[in-house]
Amino acid sequence: MDILQVLLDQKASKLSGNLYEYTAVNFSYNTNKIEGSTLSEDDTRNIFHNNTLLASGQMNIDDIIEMKNQLSMFDYMLDIAKEPLTKEIIKKFHRILKTNTSDEKKDWFNVGEYKKLANTVGGKDTTNPEDVAEEMKKLLQKYNEKKDVKIENIIQFHFEFERIHPFQDGNGRVGRIIMFKECLKHSITPFIIQNDIKQYYYRGLSEFENEKGYLIDTCLSAQDRYREMVEKFLGK
Repeated sequence: MDILQVLLDQKASKLSGNLYEYTAVNFSYNTNKIEGSTLSEDDTRNIFHNNTLLASGQMNIDDIIEMKNQLSMFDYMLDIAKEPLTKEIIKKFHRILKTNTSDEKKDWFNVGEYKKLANTVGGKDTTNPEDVAEEMKKLLQKYNEKKDVKIENIIQFHFEFERIHPFQDGNGRVGRIIMFKECLKHSITPFIIQNDIKQYYYRGLSEFENEKGYLIDTCLSAQDRYREMVEKFLGK
């Protein structure tokens, strides 16, 4: 089954209650929730359908903007899913995600470009800003030279991308949408890292160098969950 074509066709149909709606909303809600978003899945669905939000309490404006941007980034990802992964695509993901946020107003933040300041992830050092461009070039070259990409290769890329941490912020969300894109490109059932398994996902990233199995098993479990949703919506 060509899941990408199904998603594209359903996106174009403008109909609701299908696999495309479920995927766009579920992916966007969970990938932002993992990063601390205050919006609920219902909030995400309202933004998806009506570009509206029924405020039930205090909300962070950036959370709202980034959720709207995340939905736009998902649609862009579908449109270019079959294209080879490039630094331009990766930077555009980041630009879409952070457009009109408070981060965009910070000169040092460098929206849509690699980081200017050093950062850490999980208490671990990441690639120095001056080395990011070269490290990303090597990572993309190594990955794009592969002739038969498997899900394990996509997960390996994700780990190395997160270890570089090329942007000032938003690396996790950009990294996860890259995984979804690359699964679609290579006719692999994609997956959504949901908020309820984030502790396993983070453990997998933290321990990947010593034990790849934790992250791979987490992603395969998420893939099984998404495959069930595909079967539910499409009856396959």
